[in-house]
Amino acid sequence: MNARRAMVVWGGLLLASLAVLVASLALGSVAVSPVRVVQALIARSTDMVDEIVLGLRLPRALGGFACGALLGLAGALLQVLLRNPLAEPYVLGVSGGAAAFALAAMLFSMSWWSVNAAAFAGAFLSILLVLGLARRELWRGEPQDASPRLLLTGAVIAAGWGALITLMLAVAPENRLRGMVFWLTGDLNGVAFPWTGLIALGVALVAIVPVAPQLNVLLRGDVAAQALGVPVARLRLRVYLVASLAAAAAVTTAGTIGFVGLVVPHVLRLAFGNDQRMLLPASALGGGLAVMAADLVARTVIAPAQLPVGVITALVGVPVFLWMLLRRAP
Repeated sequence: MNARRAMVVWGGLLLASLAVLVASLALGSVAVSPVRVVQALIARSTDMVDEIVLGLRLPRALGGFACGALLGLAGALLQVLLRNPLAEPYVLGVSGGAAAFALAAMLFSMSWWSVNAAAFAGAFLSILLVLGLARRELWRGEPQDASPRLLLTGAVIAAGWGALITLMLAVAPENRLRGMVFWLTGDLNGVAFPWTGLIALGVALVAIVPVAPQLNVLLRGDVAAQALGVPVARLRLRVYLVASLAAAAAVTTAGTIGFVGLVVPHVLRLAFGNDQRMLLPASALGGGLAVMAADLVARTVIAPAQLPVGVITALVGVPVFLWMLLRRAP
């Protein structure tokens, strides 16, 4: 890894993230000058502007950054695990389980804390299902490629969750349907405590960045990695668990926000190379930047009304995804 190049990439993404953070705190239905934003961050008071900046916009922006960073990191990890540059965090059914349980909690008018807990429980159940059904490929150390079994298992589980989601939307009363649809398309409006997502992001980075050199070897194939002394079975299991739990934390924070984990790591890989030591932190920073920027657009483009942030990421992600497919076409 070229250390200077990595620092330039990380520094550029960090500066862009800070700029979008300031814009997120300043822009909205009530405009606040950047100088006033800095004053609010330095010395909080009971002034209405301070409450808007620190009580409403800051938690939402930080929650969006944490959610996007978790999705970007999970996407980069799954693209290594499945050896598919077009893999994304929801491919293994994590979002489907979270959505099904969260919508069930909404259907019974449970509190937002209960909805978040239900979302994480559903995501964790999906993780356990895939872990059990694909256990041979993940942890028994056979040299065959684990990708087909994981993809098929995740697709079947996601289809099952999708059927349950459709059923709940069909029977939901009108007064709850709007909130359920907003959650499904990604919504940062209810984020009041972003620290859970930020802590999950820190834990995920600490757990996976030290094995980034081994991930570079794993990209050559399981047989080659085993020949070079890499503990393939343990590494695959570690990557799967970190990626799945990161996706689960992201979905719990803001619902299902699509295309971030697919597009951000792939674009960074095309621009800066496939060295995981550089790419994993860059994917986290890029994912956080992307969701913060999408949320800024979502709540300002038709202010004072707001759009689900997942709508913005999809509107940008779909053409980028099609462009990537065309690049890969023979």
